[in-house]
Amino acid sequence: MNKVAAIQMASGPNVSANLIEAGRLLAMAAESGAQLVVLPENFALMGMTEQDKVEQREREGAGQIQEFLSRQAERHEIWIVGGTIPLESPDSGKIRAACLVYDAAGRQVARYDKIHLFDVALRESGEEYNESATIQPGSVPVVLDTPFGRLGLAVCYDLRFPELFRTLAGQGAELIALPAAFTAITGRAHWEVLVRARAIENLCYLIASAQGGYHVSGRITHGDSMIVDPWGAVLDRLPSGSGIVMAEIDSRELHDRRRAFPALEHRRLA
Repeated sequence: MNKVAAIQMASGPNVSANLIEAGRLLAMAAESGAQLVVLPENFALMGMTEQDKVEQREREGAGQIQEFLSRQAERHEIWIVGGTIPLESPDSGKIRAACLVYDAAGRQVARYDKIHLFDVALRESGEEYNESATIQPGSVPVVLDTPFGRLGLAVCYDLRFPELFRTLAGQGAELIALPAAFTAITGRAHWEVLVRARAIENLCYLIASAQGGYHVSGRITHGDSMIVDPWGAVLDRLPSGSGIVMAEIDSRELHDRRRAFPALEHRRLA
């Protein structure tokens, strides 16, 4: 069995301060035996405005945030799913919300660009979000081989699109990392039920790492980072505040469960 962890933060507009906090939590997870650690969406920057991330964008392969992720992975000899960071896009006025994966030697081994963008209005609070104004969406689902099994990647609003998770399962995903920054309102209503449903539907482990708390910009995020097993059981969770959740994943149990309950083989509609 392998230990995995999800980190929960309440990031702000100061990149250096956020990286210090992320480094502290990564060290805690590594010292507790985690071999794969997932950071939340926007872990390095939750700006005062959406334009802040465009101004802080990095070129792939170079920059403060990427150097931090590589160095932390190598130092602690852990795999890191680097939440999302703002990378350059072909549109100079937008970024890609990129989820980068680093192996235990500090090498970037995968990149997933967030596909589904959060363009919504919440009538309960009057909040409005328009990610497509500053983010260029990705289009390619990503699954990669790791020492812990086939790892699929998704980000936040992707959680509402089960066809993406079916695609990841079809590509052999056995565990899925989900960095997120759910709003307080949508989180209370939908977060747990959607996280558990995606794990159950696809008979996979789901490592959901969330922003959770009050942010300098005035935004409140839901938190409740959790690790869920293929039967939908919540193995560990953190309702609010900064910290880590950890659990053991058992690939033998996953394959035994899939053999005994072969729902993925019973699909009739493409």
